[in-house]
Amino acid sequence: MKTKIEKVSDELLPEYDFDYSKSIRGKYAKRLVEEGANIVVLEPDVAKVFSTSMAVNKALRSLLDLTCSTHRLTSHSSGK
Repeated sequence: MKTKIEKVSDELLPEYDFDYSKSIRGKYAKRLVEEGANIVVLEPDVAKVFSTSMAVNKALRSLLDLTCSTHRLTSHSSGK
């Protein structure tokens, strides 16, 4: 005799039910703009190398320092 398989419900449990009518769109957007927060999504291969935001910032600051120090060497002459 075959046993009857119970049908699994796709519904969320009651404790996970969320009332979207009470939600506020963009609730934290103003604060992010005021604080100057920028969100950048890294490609997966880059994210493997830079595991923290501190590591990304350090690398970018090094690149900026290098750019500033070599800008004088690579700029065109004034022709004087």
